[in-house]
Amino acid sequence: MANIKLVVAYDGTDFHGFARQNGLRTVQGTLEAVVQRLVGHPIEIYGSGRTDAGVHARAQVVNWEQDVGPPAERFTYVLRRCLPGDIIALDATVVDDAFHAQYSAIGKTYRYRVDTRRVPDIFGYRFAEHTPYALDVSRMEEAARALLGRHDFTSFCATSSQSQTKERTVYEIDIAPSGGYLDFFITGSGFLQHMVRIMVGTLLEVGRGRIAPGAVEHILYERDRKLAGPTAAARGLSLWNVYYDETDLKLAISNRMTYHED
Repeated sequence: MANIKLVVAYDGTDFHGFARQNGLRTVQGTLEAVVQRLVGHPIEIYGSGRTDAGVHARAQVVNWEQDVGPPAERFTYVLRRCLPGDIIALDATVVDDAFHAQYSAIGKTYRYRVDTRRVPDIFGYRFAEHTPYALDVSRMEEAARALLGRHDFTSFCATSSQSQTKERTVYEIDIAPSGGYLDFFITGSGFLQHMVRIMVGTLLEVGRGRIAPGAVEHILYERDRKLAGPTAAARGLSLWNVYYDETDLKLAISNRMTYHED
């Protein structure tokens, strides 16, 4: 059995999320259907995590085990011809049997993109939330510091979350203007359901002057979802990087330019 690691990018607009769901178009379901035809036997694809409906990925990592099929170095070429246009295979390798896309991951970076133009960019609307309001970046950066470190993020996750523990570690929050956009790059050990979108929604309220920067620490402490800001729209969120090596993770945390690489 060969354990195949594949990195894919996708536009999540027309998917009902990553995880397989009966009767619905999902990233996992689409990948499994195509790969099974190529290898000639049933396989199960494991992802580094579930992205919600409408959320995108620049570098989602998946893996599966196969008896036969194209060699790993051919998979990217073959999959680019077989997959729909909103999923692109980037890289495929054979990895150790112990590798698991989810359980071997030690950290992730998400990007949330806000279109700050008065009139939204037609070429970016599928990947950014239009927020044509004056935003005070310094206020948001001050508030974001309260979210760094290991905390119980109950206030910043969906009330429907089934996670047994709400503790997570946030290593870095980088808020970076980029042309007519404002990008939030958030790196952590892992994230709860809707966690990044609620964090961004809260920081945007801070930027608009609706929440005081110092209130974020209190919101975190109270562990009450009702105190945090709204859940930012799915379209602005992209899974940016998944880390499996401590050196790569430390580099991402220490060198913000890593986030901005194309």
